[in-house]
Amino acid sequence: MRNRSDKDSLGTVKIPADAYYGPFTGRAIKQYHVTGQNPHPYLINSFAMIKRSAAIANMRTKALDRKRGNAIVKACDKILAGKYQDQFVVDMINSGAGTAFNMNTNEVVANIALKILHKGLGQYKYLHPNDHVNMSQSSNDTFPTAMHVAILFAIRDTLPAIDKLINSLGRKAKQFSSYKKVGRTHLMDALPVTLGSEFASYTTALTVARDGIVSAKKELEKVALGGTAVGTGANTPNGYRSIVITELAKKSKLPLRPQQDMQYALQSRYAVASMSSALKNFSVELSKIANDIRLMASGPIAGLSELDIPAVHAGSSIMPGKVNPSLAECMNMICYSIIGNDTTVTLATQAGQFELNVMLPVMLKAVLDSTDMLTNFLPIFAANLIDGLTANKKNFKPTLKKAL
Repeated sequence: MRNRSDKDSLGTVKIPADAYYGPFTGRAIKQYHVTGQNPHPYLINSFAMIKRSAAIANMRTKALDRKRGNAIVKACDKILAGKYQDQFVVDMINSGAGTAFNMNTNEVVANIALKILHKGLGQYKYLHPNDHVNMSQSSNDTFPTAMHVAILFAIRDTLPAIDKLINSLGRKAKQFSSYKKVGRTHLMDALPVTLGSEFASYTTALTVARDGIVSAKKELEKVALGGTAVGTGANTPNGYRSIVITELAKKSKLPLRPQQDMQYALQSRYAVASMSSALKNFSVELSKIANDIRLMASGPIAGLSELDIPAVHAGSSIMPGKVNPSLAECMNMICYSIIGNDTTVTLATQAGQFELNVMLPVMLKAVLDSTDMLTNFLPIFAANLIDGLTANKKNFKPTLKKAL
């Protein structure tokens, strides 16, 4: 493999000759081999939008010349079109405050822009990752902003998946509305209910929890961009903050607005913790529903056997014909993972010190892992389990009669 030599303040770094990242990233990938996961696509795109918006704001305020600024904008547009995604190579858990990923982005954008200007990779005297791509910015305001944007993108995917499950449960509530059965409290026989009313309650529970997720979006729409290092806006030209956030809102198609207290925007990660908590609360409700379905489907001889579940694969490697509630079990495990992710976010949120919380990468990874699991699995859970549930009516009357 051919290499090139890129220089930074610490010296010379050997970089693959065709790589669009630079010396900071070259050092970072040797230090942060943690999860093996490259940056989430929504984080990459969020940062590209931020760099694009910053270049426009810097040009409008006369801080950046149009030749370099337009090259940066075009470079970001290429990234947003899906190109150069493989050049973002820093692990999802990296340096405090996400500096390593910010610099990965600065270097990739700079080198794409250099190519647009017909210059060689690494010829930073013409267009520099820090001086031009990162102009009027700090990792301390760009990464928190990118976190908010990336999570909002992810939630935009998750909500339709949630709605699909709620709708499936609602249909079952209507289908099962006339099936009387024994209600249970303390796992003991209680008074009569209908199977439909149980499913209607599941629908309500998830709807209420969904409302909590929607409510948590509001704080994420307030961003720190323009606060730079400590929330004072140091080294930004007059008018920059208003322009850069307006441009970011336009490009992202999100209702973003400035967080009025910029120091708070860097010190506190309440907005992220609030969304993580909402996802956890949703998962707590969902896990309870999965548990109930597993219990109602227990049997078929020695269990409750109130529900028949669709077979998605062989249930046992030793007992032929056994049908396990595999999707409900998987749903439980996803919920437990999300609850654990929220604990990570909680600990990282309280770890902020003075003017900055540096635990941003692990917080973002935890929340995006949670949203991705829900987005990926809820439609499967709805279509392949909930939609296929049937009531084992022959077991309802005998148990109801005995219980009463």
